Amino acid sequence: MKTKQERTKKGIVVSDKMDKGIVVRIDYRKLDKKFKKTIKQSIKVMAHDEKNEAKQGDVVKIKETRPLSKRKRYVLLEVMQRPEVVA
Repeated sequence: MKTKQERTKKGIVVSDKMDKGIVVRIDYRKLDKKFKKTIKQSIKVMAHDEKNEAKQGDVVKIKETRPLSKRKRYVLLEVMQRPEVVA
């Protein structure tokens, strides 16, 4: 029996001001029907970060889950890449 494929997305942390919560910007490309060109679009989603490990600018992987609060529908899986700090 086949199981439902996990819906994971990759994005950049825009805000980490909340306790156990982050805002992630997911960028994607879409084909414009009229002009036949690809355009960049993005959405912002809230994700649950149990250990408060993600910081602003990190590239993270998030997974879709059951509703955790009014706007949280994703949970943080891992921090994939941290931004380089310039001294």
